[in-house]
Amino acid sequence: MKKLFKQLIAGALLIGSVSAHAMDLLEAWQATLQHDPQAAISKASRQAGETRREQAASLWRPGVVLSATAGRMSSETEMTGAHFSAPGFGQSDGVGFATSVNNGNSSRWALSARQPLINPQLKAQGRQLEISAETAELEWQAAQQDLMLQTAQRYFNAVLADNKLALLRAQQKAVELALTEAKDRFALGDKPVTDTYEASARAHALQAQVLGTQDELALTLNALADATGVASPSVRMLTSNDDVVPPNLPPLAHWLTDAMEKNPMLRMQMANLRATEQELAKYSAAGAATLDLVAQAGRDQLNGSGNFGSASNTASQQMIGLQLNVPLYTGGYRSAKQEEALRLQDKASGELERARQQISQQTRSAWLALQTGSSRLTALSEARKASLARLDATRLGRQVGDRTTLDLLQAENDASGAELTLLQARIDLLLNQLRLHALVGDLNQPRLEVVNALLRR
Repeated sequence: MKKLFKQLIAGALLIGSVSAHAMDLLEAWQATLQHDPQAAISKASRQAGETRREQAASLWRPGVVLSATAGRMSSETEMTGAHFSAPGFGQSDGVGFATSVNNGNSSRWALSARQPLINPQLKAQGRQLEISAETAELEWQAAQQDLMLQTAQRYFNAVLADNKLALLRAQQKAVELALTEAKDRFALGDKPVTDTYEASARAHALQAQVLGTQDELALTLNALADATGVASPSVRMLTSNDDVVPPNLPPLAHWLTDAMEKNPMLRMQMANLRATEQELAKYSAAGAATLDLVAQAGRDQLNGSGNFGSASNTASQQMIGLQLNVPLYTGGYRSAKQEEALRLQDKASGELERARQQISQQTRSAWLALQTGSSRLTALSEARKASLARLDATRLGRQVGDRTTLDLLQAENDASGAELTLLQARIDLLLNQLRLHALVGDLNQPRLEVVNALLRR
């Protein structure tokens, strides 16, 4: 009986971890990429962003427009006081002309082309589109990393709940044995009835904990199933404690520098600031005038009968040249837009600085957690060993009468708690590794494979 509790814990954890269909972390990630709606959303957003580069290039290509109109039309033209001259007819003053077409056939077509030559607004708009495409790519990178972290969190939530349930069931078996022993010894008059009451109370309390943990495990597995599309998933256990400790962690300054340069969210804020600068350029004084190369060709025709008999009016035109546009007065619109762009630039600058502070704090927090992780795991591992040694000593002491049943139940509870605390610390250490790599923008599948290798096969 001396090492019964440790054997029960080991057996329960082994049973909980063995499954022919247990899914590892990498399989969970690959299934999430195929099934999770967030993965589809981020992919579609990225693809939409890629089209903005082509949109930016198209702004400087010539635009060609063809228009055509056909219908019924009436027209009347009257002119008086004209001067007329023609060979063989001499000259006449006060001449009048009049034409009319009533409900005649009208047709019109026009072909126009425009090539921007100088247009600061188009230039700024093109840069904004390119920045938007870059931002879409950064959003996708950030979404991929967030989804990877969420997948790892879901997976290890299930690992922790599975192990917690196994520990509670092992403890429950040990308490039930203690309860049976207390009843037998009370019947023999060797122990007081309080031992029976204490063991019974602890057994019922553990039963409630087991039921609650079963619900917790069901919820975590359901969240994993929703994300991966795998029905009734199961998870694997971690291997030894030492494997989860990151070797040769670079200094904090290295991580802070990388985070300031490579963090996707921070780079998105920088891109947003550049976009506001381009918006300001749109409405500056230097961005007002535009110069275009334009070409036009068209023909208008109207046929029918009017007040003076049959009539036909035809007009054709062709033109190629330069068109200069200089807005002289816009009612204050441009100045108001410029003021708005200035304020939005101030806002973007403030948001960038706030993001830098947040990323810096998060990087420090994750690095410090890893820096002390090895020592913390060592301390918790020693605490676990001490709890198990105390349990052995308490069990022996109870057999010889130096310890009570309550002492034994408390020692068993402390041993289970130490085991669970150690597992939680190991999981936290792994997740902090992933978070730190996400903060510097290099969380990817190879990083996930390193963590996945620590799962028991």
